[in-house]
Amino acid sequence: MSESYCQLVRSGGLHPVHPPYHDLEYGFPLQHDHELFERLVLEINQAGLSWETILKKRDGFRAAYAGFSLERVATFDKDDFERLMQYSSIIRNRLKI
Repeated sequence: MSESYCQLVRSGGLHPVHPPYHDLEYGFPLQHDHELFERLVLEINQAGLSWETILKKRDGFRAAYAGFSLERVATFDKDDFERLMQYSSIIRNRLKI
C-alpha cells in the first residue's frame, strides 16, 4: 500500500516546498476569489507535471499573474500573453496560458 500525501510530508520524504503547502493550505477551504484563481492556475499548469514542480514555480506564477488579481489578469492582452510565453519562471505552454 502506498503512503498518502500526508504521510509522505510527515515522514520528510518530499521536497521542502511541500510541508508549508500541506500544513497551511491542503484541504483548507478557500476564502477569497484570488485564492480560487490561484488554485485554478496552479492546477491547470500541473496537468502532466508534478505538484512539486508547480510549488517550486509558485512565486513565478504569482509574479506573472499579477498576484492572482482577477481584475488585473482580466485586462491582459496579446502583449501580456507573449510576455508570459517568454517568462521562464512559469510553465510556458500556449494552451495553459
